Amino acid sequence: MSDSRSELMRFLDGGVSPVHTVAMAKEFLTERGFSALPLAEPFSVRRGGRAYIESGSFLAAVTVGSRDTLRIAAAHTDWPCMRIKPDPELVAGGCCRLSVEPYGGAILNSWLDRPLGLAGTVLLRTDDPMRPEQRLIRWDAPLLVIPNLAIHMNREVNKGVPYRANVDMLPICRTMREACEKDGYLVREIAAKLDVRPLDILSFELSAYCYAPSALVGFQQDLLCSPRLDNLTSVHACLRGLVDATGDTINIAVLYDSEEIGSNTRRGADSSTLTFLLEKLASGLGMARETLLDACFRGMLLSCDAAHAQHPNHPEFADATSAPVLGGGVALKRSPRYASDAETCAVIRGLCDANDIPLQTYMNRADLPGGSTVGSMVSALLAMPAADVGVPILAMHSACETMGAADQDSFVRLCTAFFSAK
Repeated sequence: MSDSRSELMRFLDGGVSPVHTVAMAKEFLTERGFSALPLAEPFSVRRGGRAYIESGSFLAAVTVGSRDTLRIAAAHTDWPCMRIKPDPELVAGGCCRLSVEPYGGAILNSWLDRPLGLAGTVLLRTDDPMRPEQRLIRWDAPLLVIPNLAIHMNREVNKGVPYRANVDMLPICRTMREACEKDGYLVREIAAKLDVRPLDILSFELSAYCYAPSALVGFQQDLLCSPRLDNLTSVHACLRGLVDATGDTINIAVLYDSEEIGSNTRRGADSSTLTFLLEKLASGLGMARETLLDACFRGMLLSCDAAHAQHPNHPEFADATSAPVLGGGVALKRSPRYASDAETCAVIRGLCDANDIPLQTYMNRADLPGGSTVGSMVSALLAMPAADVGVPILAMHSACETMGAADQDSFVRLCTAFFSAK
């Protein structure tokens, strides 16, 4: 197995929430000589330095080259899932259920009848009400299951039945006979896990996640099946490309949250966060504002997110001429909702040709509008040319997705070439 694939699988298995993904990214960067920059303090940076800035589920990592040109690769840390509501306990049928809200555009039926984990962040009381303590939490065991209705009670299920999030998607967490047992049950479990008092838990953000580990599949082990391929494939490729690059530009890998719900949050791409960070970085380097603007105009953004592969059972849903396949290499994505244009597509093709990186083109079928991602927003905010790329996958937004295992190697090589280019 290649280093890229084994490293990706560690990210997939450990990045069970956006904050856990960022924690893994911090560990990855720290092991490679990056230092932390506090968000609300002046940035202490120098040419040749390596640093990262973290804010919960958001992270930006930078290598400061000698040339005032920006190269930015962007990905996102979130994915569709089931978010647990406050005071979520419900009792029926001798079981305790948790009230949830779907986050993003999940394929709901893919979450049924499989063990689910629970992970996220918990905010604890401190002496200063303005500064609660944040703790990561993850139980190393499957805790939840969302059971289907038996076919004997739902004879139409195989004809396609809509799922109601407030009824059909409620996970069971234990058997429970008395309704009075449910009050504060989840908070008590959180308190026991963190070894704190229940009354010191001020709030939490927990998500159910698919407990299945990533796995190489097929007689040739050339398929990779895993939860969270969208978009931890891109998180890994951005970080690996950044640390492996040999160029002299100012390189940044930025990992946003909230992409699956529109990006319009303080940790999302449709915010001023990256703009402010660039201004602080320029100030720390003693760079004039006009020099920073010039660095943006000379720079380029690589927007990294998964692409749709042609489905073997349903090729009719793919474009007739621009349909990437598993194992065929990175996909260069074009549509009115992406940031790619003719100029930036030419750059990506040139990089791939020069470095012998397999490249495919993805476009939506003309009558099937596709999704969007962070590239267009960041490109517009920074007035920076951008290209959208990603690995082709099947079953995007399912609890478990499938990709060609070799495509991650190509993706890492493209990100490295992008950051290394003259």
